[in-house]
Amino acid sequence: MSISSINYSSSVLGAQIRNINQQLTDLSTQLATGKLSQNYSGMGTNEGFAIAGRSQLSNIAAYTDTITNVNVNINLANTALQSLTTIRNTVQTGSASTAQDLNVNGQTVAQNTAASQFGSMVGVLNTQSGNRYLFSGTAFNTQSVANAGDIINGTTTQAGFKTVMAERQAADLGANGMGRLVQTQPTPSSVRVSEDVAGSPFGMKIAAVSSTLTGATVTGPSGSPVSFSVDLNGLNPNDGDKLSVQFTLPDGTTGQVDLTASTATPTPIGSFAIDATTPGNTATNLNTALNTAITKLANTSLVAASAITAGDNFFNTASSAIGAPVNNQAAPPAPISGATALSGASPSNSISPGFVAGDTITVNGTTLTFVSSGATGNQLNVSDSIQTLMSKIDQITGTSKPSTVHGGSITINTDDAASLNITTSNSGALNALGFGSTPVTATQPPLRVGSSPASSATTLVNGSANTVKWYTGNDGPGSPRSTAMARVDDSVTVQYGAQANEDAIRQQLQAIAVFGTFSTSPTSQYAGGQVSALSLRVTQSLTKQPGQQHIEDIQTDLAMAQNTMKDAGTRQTQAKAQLQSIIDQAESASPDQVASELLSLQNALQASYQVTSKLAQLSLVKFL
Repeated sequence: MSISSINYSSSVLGAQIRNINQQLTDLSTQLATGKLSQNYSGMGTNEGFAIAGRSQLSNIAAYTDTITNVNVNINLANTALQSLTTIRNTVQTGSASTAQDLNVNGQTVAQNTAASQFGSMVGVLNTQSGNRYLFSGTAFNTQSVANAGDIINGTTTQAGFKTVMAERQAADLGANGMGRLVQTQPTPSSVRVSEDVAGSPFGMKIAAVSSTLTGATVTGPSGSPVSFSVDLNGLNPNDGDKLSVQFTLPDGTTGQVDLTASTATPTPIGSFAIDATTPGNTATNLNTALNTAITKLANTSLVAASAITAGDNFFNTASSAIGAPVNNQAAPPAPISGATALSGASPSNSISPGFVAGDTITVNGTTLTFVSSGATGNQLNVSDSIQTLMSKIDQITGTSKPSTVHGGSITINTDDAASLNITTSNSGALNALGFGSTPVTATQPPLRVGSSPASSATTLVNGSANTVKWYTGNDGPGSPRSTAMARVDDSVTVQYGAQANEDAIRQQLQAIAVFGTFSTSPTSQYAGGQVSALSLRVTQSLTKQPGQQHIEDIQTDLAMAQNTMKDAGTRQTQAKAQLQSIIDQAESASPDQVASELLSLQNALQASYQVTSKLAQLSLVKFL
């Protein structure tokens, strides 16, 4: 019989000691790192929750970075917008001042300030955040606005605003300086004033005439081109009798000429002399006074209105389709108006041929259908007015400037000239509205005087090929805010884009450019009137109007985006704390528990070592 030696390493006791040693090592690591294990397998059954929580924490970290970056962009944009507000207030204060002293260049101090502020505004609109232009929409790698000098003065190949404004002024004034009006004296006792060309976009348009001139006959305004006449019929009016003529100016404002019959000597300003002995001379005096008054109005208010309109032609991306002048059936010399019906038997106030039930007009893909009566939705009654049709078209196009009828000519306005497309199943009726061919499309901006010399031009044409494009960023359809979007939470996105051609920004830039660019002859008798009329219009343009977009509206949109991100950040902070708690519970080791287990294992290991030591000294003699 033999007795094998006791092998420590292979014994059960040795294995237990090794196990205790490993536990001690693990507990020591836990105590040092605060973690249950250095690998997933040792984390336990709750590690799945920790893994999911860590993934969510990673998403929150990414959202936090996004929120930080977007806030940087918004803060820079807000700073820029606040600068624009300061510029607006500075120029508006200057334009509203009464000081009209002109320098050698034919400008006031306020205009010089505006010219300087225009350059500042261009610089602000080209603000960058990193390599991103903040006011370029989706074209964020592209400079938002052309250089200020190029916008005003043009380049070697493209005309700037100064040229466009000069052309427009020449076209509006006309060769005779009377706002494209023609004045004649058909008989010794009468005066006639007419627009030079029917449907022309230039000059003053005759809107209304009223008279208290005793014994006089007033005719019009009517006809194509529109005209009116005053016949004194060989009689003298009474002292104090008046003739008033109202004109529509190119910017949509009105100007009025008031003339009073007078026996006073000298004849007061704004009056015409009554010749008690020769009534024929009274008619001549009226003709002369009317010519003088119209010329003054043309060279003051019209010039200012022309400058404002030139700004619109150059800066405004909205455009229009203009129909030829049309007369109604009821009075062939009388032009159609917004009240003219779309159908009706002669001699009713309607177009001819008119629309019938079943006809359609398609506007930018949306079809309007004519019905006999009871129209709803995208329907029109055949008896509806032209104004009703234009309102329906405006709803579809979304134009910011309502379409109009003047002098028998329909103007369909649109904010997106490239998209306007109008067709019909009744081409004859569309032709009766003044549109001779289909589809009806809009002239693309910028708009330039259509022929030379400008003083006799009758059309506006697309000037994009030879005119500076002031806005160089994204100008597609859709909200400017949607041109920059960011996801800041699992189900939350914010929109924070901006474009320099937004109405509030564009209108301010346009008004400041007009004011800072316009100049006149310091020695002209009309210089003061021109600057005064322009200053009034610029002040109004820079004044916030109800229903129009304001710089503050853009800031409000951006503030809402920041509030949304703030709320998302607050939720994420709370979620982050909860997720970290779940992870800690699943992965963290309690220092107290680890220390207790370490002490217990150390005692067990010491006891094991003692037993092992005694066993190691065991011999057969001692055993027996």
